[in-house]
Amino acid sequence: MKQMKQKIQEILSRGVEEIHIRESLEKKLLSDKKLRIKHGIDPTGPKIHIGRAATLWKLREFQDLGHQIVLIIGDYTAQIGDPSDKLAKRPFLSEEQVKENMKSYEKQLGKILDMEKVELRYNSEWLAKLTPRELDKLADLFSVQQMIARRNFKERWEKGEEISIRELHYPLYQGYDSVAVKADVEIGGSDQLFNLLAGRKIQEAYNQSPQDILTTKMILGTDGRKMSTSWGNVINIIDEPEDMYGKVMSIIDELIIDYFTLCTRLPLEKIKEFERELKSGKNPRDIKMILAYEIVKLYHGEEKAKEAQKNFVKIFQKKEAPEEIPTKKVKSTVLFEILVETGLASTKSEARRLIEQGGIKVDNKTIKDIYFKPKISPKGILIQKGKRYFVKVIPFE
Repeated sequence: MKQMKQKIQEILSRGVEEIHIRESLEKKLLSDKKLRIKHGIDPTGPKIHIGRAATLWKLREFQDLGHQIVLIIGDYTAQIGDPSDKLAKRPFLSEEQVKENMKSYEKQLGKILDMEKVELRYNSEWLAKLTPRELDKLADLFSVQQMIARRNFKERWEKGEEISIRELHYPLYQGYDSVAVKADVEIGGSDQLFNLLAGRKIQEAYNQSPQDILTTKMILGTDGRKMSTSWGNVINIIDEPEDMYGKVMSIIDELIIDYFTLCTRLPLEKIKEFERELKSGKNPRDIKMILAYEIVKLYHGEEKAKEAQKNFVKIFQKKEAPEEIPTKKVKSTVLFEILVETGLASTKSEARRLIEQGGIKVDNKTIKDIYFKPKISPKGILIQKGKRYFVKVIPFE
């Protein structure tokens, strides 16, 4: 029992921002009751980043204790758009966009959760059936003042920026999800607190016991700002091992301990040891390499982590090209078109910008002429983008 209490205390503290109501949740966890632990994830993009994954790992901890994870894919709410921590109006996603984003979600989730034991639900099951009368009943539980008092809405209101009524519906829908699945506990990021509390209130209105709430700390992106795909500062759990390793190595030093705590499964004692080493003046790069290794290992396995680390040392410390370089056949003859054809750039405008900024090398020589025509022999040429991306180009036969 003592060991179980210690395990529960760590689960309720590591990477945790807030708990409502802690005494209630502790009591439930120490009982023999199998809890229904709810978490919702909106497929607003096709990839899950490690910020979202930190919350999923918290779910895994509860799953390992034997509790029932109820994972709700917000195929309905993703179309509405969660305004939490958003400082501008979110677009209304189409059903087709959401379906496209959902394609690989279950596979990605399987990197963290035992999906055979997960109760997987889609909230269109119940939300698409809500009548206007039922929506009015939910809306009557909250005031406009409560909604506008939320930080993101408050800032937009004070700036005179548009806030749609659609956005005010979001916490109502997420709260009703808790009623639909009869959640005992809901876990979410700290930006979700208002929505999670709404779930408690709506459950009470439907004569259900209000769920306890656990929020996890938010993980900042590689540049120290909020992790956002639109800013390009995310690390996705399905990134290639070398790319994932390189992205972790690019984080600012101030984030190292947070990333160890929230993004790895290393014991807290070991993480405290790294923290002491950093404070004593140890090179942050050396500790960051351990962090990158642990994160890659978590999602790709130990062998891939070793390869990623080996390639990083080869490219960045020894200034050599990696051992395995993809080979691409090209028909284009002009450099900026070759970049697009090989996938080193997604558009011609991006390719031109990369070249003009000195981000492209051909056979180790920086090229700034966007109309440069490299001589591609049958043996091929080596094109490098930045420090991490290499492609061997050979002529198309």
